[in-house]
Amino acid sequence: MICWIIRNLIIREKSVMLAIYKALIRPHLEYCVQLWNPVAAHGSWGIILELESVQRRFTRLINEVGTLPYSRRLEILNLTTLAERRLRGDLIEAFKVISGLADYGSGMFGISRSGLNLVSSSRCSKSGTKARNFTLLNFTLFWNKLPSDVKNSGTVLKDKLEVFFKDTISKRADLMHHLG
Repeated sequence: MICWIIRNLIIREKSVMLAIYKALIRPHLEYCVQLWNPVAAHGSWGIILELESVQRRFTRLINEVGTLPYSRRLEILNLTTLAERRLRGDLIEAFKVISGLADYGSGMFGISRSGLNLVSSSRCSKSGTKARNFTLLNFTLFWNKLPSDVKNSGTVLKDKLEVFFKDTISKRADLMHHLG
């Protein structure tokens, strides 16, 4: 897909390339990601890095930012790493389940006594597969680190998550370290 874009596109301005990336490339990288989400601890770093290399390669093609380091390109283009997007999606789905907005997953995790944190129900009942347990523990750790105003934000959760990620996760390496 990227080769086709390179061959057929003359203009490589930031706004044009960003629109093409969001419309043609990123949907392929994120299709059904909740189902196949690669987990770093299961030896999937190769898959994670390969997916990220597609975004890395595409952002190099953009005229104004192509020669900058990857983290700076993402900052200028107002993009996040694909791992961060998957984590954000997991947190949004967890919020939907917790608040009763989704018809699925009600038994996946419980609420702590404080009412603010998640506890994996499989952790308590010793049931479920290892992969399922790790995936639940992976984003429950992040959910539990969110400030209470973000957890209780209601329908503006996406906006508050964006602010939280921009304010507190300044180094993308820290996020990758926590995922591993």
